Amino acid sequence: MPARRKPTSTRQKKADLQLKRAIKRGDVAAPTDAVKKTPRKKQRLGPTGHQIGGSNTIDTARKLQSAFIKLPPDFLEQTKSLASTVPLRRPVQDEKATFPKFVVEGATDLGVLSCPKRPKWRYDMTKNEVERNEEGLFKKYLALTDQALQGWQNSAGPTESAQQMPRSPSYFERNLEVWRQFWRVTEISQIILVLLDSRCPILHYPDSLSNYLADRKLILVLTKVDISGPLRVNRWLDYFERRYPGVRVVQVESYAEKDNHSEHDNRKRYEPNIPFPFRAALINAIRDVHSELLQPPERIASNADRLKRWVPPVKKDIDWDALLQAAGSRVGTAVGGAMVPQPKSPEGSEQDETAAIHEPSHLTIGLIGQPNVGKSSLLNALFGAQRVRASKTPGKTKHFQTLFWTDEVRLVDCPGLVMPNYVPMEMQVLSGILPISRVSAVPACIHFAAQLLPLERIYNLVHPSVRLPPVEDKRTWRDGQKLEERTKDLEKTTWTAMDILIAYADAKGWVTAKAGRPDIHRAGNAILRSLAEGRIKWGFWPPDTLPPDNEENHGNGIWIPRNKFIDEESDDDSVVESDDGEDSAQEQAQAPSSGSDNVSESTEDEDGTNFAGIGRFGALAINDDDGSDKSDSADH
Repeated sequence: MPARRKPTSTRQKKADLQLKRAIKRGDVAAPTDAVKKTPRKKQRLGPTGHQIGGSNTIDTARKLQSAFIKLPPDFLEQTKSLASTVPLRRPVQDEKATFPKFVVEGATDLGVLSCPKRPKWRYDMTKNEVERNEEGLFKKYLALTDQALQGWQNSAGPTESAQQMPRSPSYFERNLEVWRQFWRVTEISQIILVLLDSRCPILHYPDSLSNYLADRKLILVLTKVDISGPLRVNRWLDYFERRYPGVRVVQVESYAEKDNHSEHDNRKRYEPNIPFPFRAALINAIRDVHSELLQPPERIASNADRLKRWVPPVKKDIDWDALLQAAGSRVGTAVGGAMVPQPKSPEGSEQDETAAIHEPSHLTIGLIGQPNVGKSSLLNALFGAQRVRASKTPGKTKHFQTLFWTDEVRLVDCPGLVMPNYVPMEMQVLSGILPISRVSAVPACIHFAAQLLPLERIYNLVHPSVRLPPVEDKRTWRDGQKLEERTKDLEKTTWTAMDILIAYADAKGWVTAKAGRPDIHRAGNAILRSLAEGRIKWGFWPPDTLPPDNEENHGNGIWIPRNKFIDEESDDDSVVESDDGEDSAQEQAQAPSSGSDNVSESTEDEDGTNFAGIGRFGALAINDDDGSDKSDSADH
């Protein structure tokens, strides 16, 4: 007879679920007396004899999870309060379209940010000694970087609470295991492709990364050029050519729109694809860098004996035509383990360039960049098939992957790292560097974005004050005068970030489960996802560059309007997003990203009205046959 189930209350179930999630994240230690005994499953062994799955896989995934700082509660409360009171300037200023400078010119007291370098090691050192050396050096690096960023944050000075938001801290990768992946990719790669989001490429190539790669052969690749447009991209190409002379810069697209079919409800579908002109330009840039590596350095060319023994560090003969027409099952084949090229000498030590080394059997090209710049998407586009897992959620790639492009060339996909930079957290969220599910300061991020884009105009929102029932006016008015006064009041309405969140939640019918208030956290997450994923097109102009002076761009800021502004999830002319299905918006703002890509779509009426479905309380709506003048106020 089965054991009798112990009855539990709903509150106890919720507490147990929260505890289980905390234990899974590693925030709370698992109680030893409450460990459930589960039957042991039969272990699955792979071809190498190692166990498949199990606790080792989970521990490895946790080790490679990005780590960031946590915002203090006082900062969250202050920014939430200011988001409700600080008015947004309308129309948006034209100078907001230019990438801002977050460091005051002439500031010499700020430290120089850098990426951590792998310490030197010797062959006679054990694995534990090497790891302890890396951990000690990385601990010092974190302390120096935190001190520099804290000084930059304090350099903004005190702010008036009624005028502007306080400067938020800047995020950067704090997990040593992720940096070890970065070290490994840069060590085995002979040519490095640095991917930059064309919407704000200077953010993705900070001084810390450029200084780290100063002595490497690299190519800057601007991605998502279909969002930014050719005019902005060309301005950014000129900017990088002036700032980094001698560095090659190319542009690429990674997706092409599929033909619409009836089974897809005429929604846009995309497949990995790179146009031939972009593919040819990228391959030509790689070919030019490869030819430079075949030339001996000056100190070798000046010595006949050393020149005679010198061997190029890359494979000499490459079939470049095969790269242009690479296709088939061989393209994108994953390799790893013993097939990954091993270094000939300890990293960080001096290597004699005239030593007896052999010509490499492959040309290895590494792809690095910050999260959500499109590294995995570019690989799939080059291969012409879905070989690497790509997701809209930043940080999906956890471990570097080595894949064949052809039999002679292979690519290494590095996990995305948030590089240290003097930029606020809101700017990192806007560009999609940070996972939206791990953002707790949602009102502050919406306030920052609303200063750059007219969100209320993009979404066709109605101000919350207008939706309130009008106060009965018992004064005597002449004909037509009362309506004119009401219209003037509407024109003088000012928006705040909280007004945008409430208006968007009202339009979508999102309310909290207990109090029935507008769910501002869910609304904020949806807006931030739309901005990060490119459903709302936007892009900065390079610093010290004025945008084109025309009437169409006035008041748009960084927003790039579409010709026909129809979203994929809606049939009306307003932007409507689809959000990841998660338990609670407030819980996902505090918990680490679970990697779930489930999508839940919001339902709307066929006539395109956004106010038909009001969440779980939509069934309580009463249709009045006499008139619909009170339908707006009946929703709440």
